[in-house]
Amino acid sequence: MRNITVSVDDETHRLARVRAAEQDTSVSALVRDFLRRLADGDAAIISSGSEDNADAASQRRARLLAVIEDITAAGGGLLMSENLPRDQLHDRHALR
Repeated sequence: MRNITVSVDDETHRLARVRAAEQDTSVSALVRDFLRRLADGDAAIISSGSEDNADAASQRRARLLAVIEDITAAGGGLLMSENLPRDQLHDRHALR
C-alpha cells in the first residue's frame, strides 16, 4: 500500500473530519474510497459537481450547524474545565 500526502485548507479539513465522523470512518478511508471509485470510473464521482449533490450536502451541513448551535446555546459541549482531575477520575473507592 502506498502513502500519499494531500494539502487542504483548514475548513476543508474540518468538514472532511465532520463527514468522516458522520459515517463512522476516517478521513483516510474517505479519500481512499473516493480515489478507488474515481479510478474505477464511477459516474457519480465524475459528475459529483451536480446541483442535487451540492444541495443535499448543503442541507446536511446546515442541520449539523443548527445542532451544534443548539448544544452551545444550552451550555453543552466539552470543556476542559468540566473534566474531573485524574485523581478523582480513577478513584474507584469513591464510586462504591
